[in-house]
Amino acid sequence: MRGRHCWYPLAALCLLLVACSGPVPIPPAAPQSDASPTASGPTGPSPAHRAEVSVITRNLQAPWSICRAMDTTLVSERDTARILEVDTTGRQRTVGTVPGVRLGGEGGLLGLAFAEPDQLYAYSTGATGNRIQRFTLHGKPGSLRLGQQRTVIDELPSAGIHNGGRIAFGPDGKLYAGVGDAAQPDAAQDPESLGGKILRLEPDGGIPADNPFPGSAVYSLGHRNVQGLAWDGRGRMYASEFGQNTFDELNEIRAGGNYGWPQVEGQAERRDRRFTDPIAQWPTGQASPSGIAIADGWVYLANLRGQRLRRVELANPQHQQELLTGQGRLRAVLEVGPGQLWMLTNNTDGRGTPQPGDDRIIQLRLQAPPGS
Repeated sequence: MRGRHCWYPLAALCLLLVACSGPVPIPPAAPQSDASPTASGPTGPSPAHRAEVSVITRNLQAPWSICRAMDTTLVSERDTARILEVDTTGRQRTVGTVPGVRLGGEGGLLGLAFAEPDQLYAYSTGATGNRIQRFTLHGKPGSLRLGQQRTVIDELPSAGIHNGGRIAFGPDGKLYAGVGDAAQPDAAQDPESLGGKILRLEPDGGIPADNPFPGSAVYSLGHRNVQGLAWDGRGRMYASEFGQNTFDELNEIRAGGNYGWPQVEGQAERRDRRFTDPIAQWPTGQASPSGIAIADGWVYLANLRGQRLRRVELANPQHQQELLTGQGRLRAVLEVGPGQLWMLTNNTDGRGTPQPGDDRIIQLRLQAPPGS
């Protein structure tokens, strides 16, 4: 199916990583001096949580996406096109290699998403642009392998930068995909282009009848480079997005919404009814938010350039905390159990400074404060 015509001070906290560390207190983050109103720190005191930080596995090669599938965890590697299975002991094995992946720049094997009972979706760069493919998983955890594949959508805009790549299934069972503007900013406002959009598809690639633009896969527009997708317990959709030079964003996504790029980056200086403002924004040097996860009323954002795990309270987005720094670039975050998060570092992608053992999966166990 063709893409165009078809139917996803910092002393407040610096946790140093040690394997199997003991509990470490996490106080609220201090407000940042150059933060915008929606980038402020906590609006009031809150009890300190405690966390245990440990390494699950090491020596990954530019990992990009992490997802749960069939009671195990799968990781994509951008520059090898491998999909790896990682168990709770940190043991790695190769499930398969996605064929025909074109490597270079920010392209390669990017997002993963799983649909029961055995369907794995992968977003990657191919010969004719970015595409989403569906693979049947054979075997059981510990022996999974890639089976037959089918292209769900192809010829999505691609370039050395701004490939988007995050895919996820929503609570409605539809497949959502963040597609970057592929270095063509004006495409984000062009309704005929799939660049700079969030797409909504049936699992087989068809166009849902209730999409906001009839006959189009476009769900929302005006995006520069969406890198994270997640839903809260009420079914509301959120996306993280890279800005250019001013602000990175966290947006609540609504069907048919226009998020302003390239006319607006971050909050509009004057209210423009055509565009939807982000619910939170940060100077680009503090963020570059990539993968996100939502748990217990908080959205967790893995930050690349900002090199921190940040969380934002959805009921009050000005209430924010930084839960992990000192590990370099963070690409993705996944909730694997109550109060238990796994994060991918991304220090071997050509832009980071690799540490011994990079790249890694880091586990963060949050413990509620006493009496909560």
